[in-house]
Amino acid sequence: MTVIVKVNDLRKTYDDGFEALKGVSLNIRAGEILALLGPNGAGKTTLISALCGITTPTGGAAHVGGHDILAEYRAARSLVGLVPQEVALEPFEKVINTVRFSRGLFGKPRDDAFIEKLLRQLSLWDKRDSRTRELSGGMKRRVLIAKALVHEPKVLFLDEPTAGVDVELRRDMWEVVEGLKAQGVTIILTTHYIEEAEAIADRVAVINKGEILLVEDKDALMQRMGRKTLRIDLSEPIGAIPETLSGYDLELAPAGDALSYHYDTAGGDGTGITRLLQALSDAGLTLRDVHTRQSSLEEIFVGLVKEDPA
Repeated sequence: MTVIVKVNDLRKTYDDGFEALKGVSLNIRAGEILALLGPNGAGKTTLISALCGITTPTGGAAHVGGHDILAEYRAARSLVGLVPQEVALEPFEKVINTVRFSRGLFGKPRDDAFIEKLLRQLSLWDKRDSRTRELSGGMKRRVLIAKALVHEPKVLFLDEPTAGVDVELRRDMWEVVEGLKAQGVTIILTTHYIEEAEAIADRVAVINKGEILLVEDKDALMQRMGRKTLRIDLSEPIGAIPETLSGYDLELAPAGDALSYHYDTAGGDGTGITRLLQALSDAGLTLRDVHTRQSSLEEIFVGLVKEDPA
């Protein structure tokens, strides 16, 4: 697949010596949704700002659509749309004029038909003559996306696009993102809502302390690192796990009425479930029901960040 954003050993050190980016290398494929995950201060926004021409890196190189972000910054920037964390809109301007103005900033000719199509796609057409101060938080976010897309970029950066948005609007935004992907737009998403990445991302990149920890297909990552849990509901509560079961990775529920068994399907020795069930029977425990659960992307992310050495 074609690489549309190529980052090679990118660095950013501020005047006080703080290293926000410590040699980041990353290839982003055309047409994919990449979730960039990391805790606060990890370097997510700095990386996006560098690629969008907002901050100047102090080392390394990056290209967007084959254009160097420093030597060919105008060409590179024209391919990029950015939806920032902060909602910064002219409060008394109409939605349609706000979007038209952004198109003009990139030297694009007026195209009312395209703007109407864009506003309809984002469910903003009925609000086109409303002043932005009259809009809800979710609608303001949509205006930011319209402003980022109005010059027809190939790459869209979404920096915490659903912050402060309720659950229903968040899911609506996911549908918008899926629609943009279907049109061939490459999307880089940063988010604190890990379920967002789990729902829509093709690949996941984890950044912490200015360094990329991994970049991997989401499904492969969850298969490789996601543990499964077998919950065993007992017919009668117990006060403690029998000593004969000490060799298994078991946790007893606070009420004593269930056991949780953690296992890895990728292991070469099997899951151990058959042996466990026999051992439970030998220990005189009667099962009422069993359930399995796959660990979430959030649990994997938290584990990766905790393992990252200081």
